[in-house]
Amino acid sequence: MSKDSPGGVFALFRAHPAGLTKTEVARLAGLSRTAVNQRIEALLAHSLLVPSSQDARTGGRPADRFDVNRERGVVLIADTGATGMRVALADAVAGILAERHVAIDITDGPVTVLKRVTGQFGELLAATGHTRDEVLGIGLSVPGPVDAGSRRVVNPPIMTGWHDFDIVSVFGAAYDCPVVVDKDVNAMAFGEHRLTHPGTPNIVFVKIGTGIGTGLIVDGRIYRGSDGAAGDVGHIPLGAAVGTDPPVCRCGNTGCVEAYAGGWAMVRDLRELGHRLESVHDVVREAHAGNPDTIRIVKRAAGIVGTAIGDIVNILNPRKVVIGGQLAAIDDVLFAGVRESVYGRSLPLATRNLSIVPSELGDRAGVHGLTRLVIDTVFAPDRIDDLIRSKA
Repeated sequence: MSKDSPGGVFALFRAHPAGLTKTEVARLAGLSRTAVNQRIEALLAHSLLVPSSQDARTGGRPADRFDVNRERGVVLIADTGATGMRVALADAVAGILAERHVAIDITDGPVTVLKRVTGQFGELLAATGHTRDEVLGIGLSVPGPVDAGSRRVVNPPIMTGWHDFDIVSVFGAAYDCPVVVDKDVNAMAFGEHRLTHPGTPNIVFVKIGTGIGTGLIVDGRIYRGSDGAAGDVGHIPLGAAVGTDPPVCRCGNTGCVEAYAGGWAMVRDLRELGHRLESVHDVVREAHAGNPDTIRIVKRAAGIVGTAIGDIVNILNPRKVVIGGQLAAIDDVLFAGVRESVYGRSLPLATRNLSIVPSELGDRAGVHGLTRLVIDTVFAPDRIDDLIRSKA
């Protein structure tokens, strides 16, 4: 990325939340004082930067220090899951201004669910005193595979009716801004990386809930693969490695990792043993109560998931594996099983500096990651340069 354009200079300010002086910009960008003045004046004219709120008279930062204008606009976020979504409105520096959790059923289909999303967006804007014209970007994460180019869901196992639906056009009818669509675990992985492990460029995030999903951070960026299918360990077929008569998975195949170790599969197995369970929350409750059948099934699932993670560790050699999702709450049993399997299966060189840790952001990881993905898109250096050129 070039640091000598207005967009490149703005990226420096985004990377330094405490603000920068002109002297600091000149040093970081390798620009003359005159060039720095020109870039900063252009960014000020477009309300992308503002003078620092503190000055030398108050004992604070110098008067020639500038900050990213957090009031430049807002972004709207919807982090959707199988049975609920977290919607949020954030400012231009990713500060969450309003947030709420809403029950949904993703199998109701895109028309119904996205109508709910747009309704919630309207309510958030009204509640915070903002208008549609102030919306800089929109982000939607979904519990299914997303084609990285078209931003459409492709053959999702649990998202009935969503295949190849034009999600972007739904928001384009009401908002004139970029729309980011990604799978939920990518957003979660990005959130954990940016907020919790910013100094760790290679991370594997594993969500173990109703289903099993994986997000990959490689060199500080989401690794999606050629089409967006990278990291889908939940649907790796295990074959004879687990046993005969493999169970049918929600994706239609048999013997997938998720068909043995996903939360829905645990509910299935415990029901067959006579336990009255309705959801993954019940599995967590029974595990915490020390139910022997539940503990045994969770241990088995942890070993299976750990086997899949071990393969990723051998291939990518990450520094951290972060585990989130509802079942991560069974930390004493789940993490022990995952660690045993990963360290037993992976190469010593790949694991000697590896940490397997719980998510620190919990069910808000997706919102935080998606917010930053949208803002990165909105404020990409090329977009900033185009904006300034178009209004020169």
